[in-house]
Amino acid sequence: MGRVSDKDSAVWLDDASIDFSLLEALCQQQTDRSSVPLAVDIVSQIPVYEGASVREAAAGDDHAATRALQAEWVRTLGQGAGVILVRNAMDDLQVLDGVTAVFETLIEAERASGSGADHFAARGTNTRLWNAHEKLCLQSPELFARYNANDVLTLMCRAWLGPGYQITTQGNIVHPGGQAQHCHRDYHMGFQQAAQLREYPAHVHAMTPMLTLQGAIAHSDMPLESGPTKVLPFSQQFLPGYLAAEREECTALFDARHVQLALNKGDMLFFNPAVLHAAGENRTRDIDRFANLVQAGSVYGRTMELLDKGRMSVALYPVLHQLISSDGWHARQTRQVIEACGEAYPFPANMELEPPVNGLAPLSQQQLMAQCLEEGCTSDVFARRIGMQQLLKRSH
Repeated sequence: MGRVSDKDSAVWLDDASIDFSLLEALCQQQTDRSSVPLAVDIVSQIPVYEGASVREAAAGDDHAATRALQAEWVRTLGQGAGVILVRNAMDDLQVLDGVTAVFETLIEAERASGSGADHFAARGTNTRLWNAHEKLCLQSPELFARYNANDVLTLMCRAWLGPGYQITTQGNIVHPGGQAQHCHRDYHMGFQQAAQLREYPAHVHAMTPMLTLQGAIAHSDMPLESGPTKVLPFSQQFLPGYLAAEREECTALFDARHVQLALNKGDMLFFNPAVLHAAGENRTRDIDRFANLVQAGSVYGRTMELLDKGRMSVALYPVLHQLISSDGWHARQTRQVIEACGEAYPFPANMELEPPVNGLAPLSQQQLMAQCLEEGCTSDVFARRIGMQQLLKRSH
């Protein structure tokens, strides 16, 4: 995974690394039927599987059969089209409708309270239920259990991430008239600005998609005119894709070559987070396109030791504040100390309470410390702001 041209095999990626002719060549690949023998169909180069067959394999005693299915999925997500559709993945539509009803109740309550905005779409065109996974569990534990006791979801997550993965979901409704998104890649690197991405070596660009699996559970029928997710098969193989996504050339290529699959209620679509994709335009007059967006994360995205970096930052701040005004102390040293102490990554976050700042992510602990130092905040003010940030993240 992460193919790149011969001339672009350097450790660091920059704008010169982006060869759109290579991306176009990658996206002209065809899915070889012999590479996905367990698929029931191939539509627009995307292998399609039948949920009943997955459940049969999961319930049986033939471990080799399950492994063969998962191996096929891993090859598709990594070196193949990067996208997989499972029809009838949720076979109990009564449970699905029950979860939809809970989501709608929660959405109405949040709308009444003024929360629940979608940071990634114009207000009024989309409705987003952040942290839907936890909210469903607390609102209706039985429905949560029946909804997540799903062989397709489990086997797919374990195939790409292995055991110990963690799930988050966001309910998302695109209303009639909802506009299409700009093409993008997803979490982790897809949520960062190009200037930040250039600081990461190429092997990290190749590695990060292996830490996350993206998916969508269709809670309504999604005909093409309702704008189901646009995807560009094979685009996850383009190593500089995180840098390329914001370029006009990438948008033009995506617009010319993307594909969409109509979904039925109960279908599940999964894709490598490095696949270029975008929500489509809902051109209908009466269909609210309703999906539960799934993001599963690898258990290995954790440090070995549990550090209270908030407490560390509060203890360090007055010393660093004083050192900044000392002779011979450089801004470079301030940055080095902040990096050694504070939490660098802004996630996980409560996206309702911590909306994105200057892009798609809220402030990290490190960014907050640097901002407070630049503003000349007192130690007490910084301690309150760090405490508020940790409270929003529900740290313990």
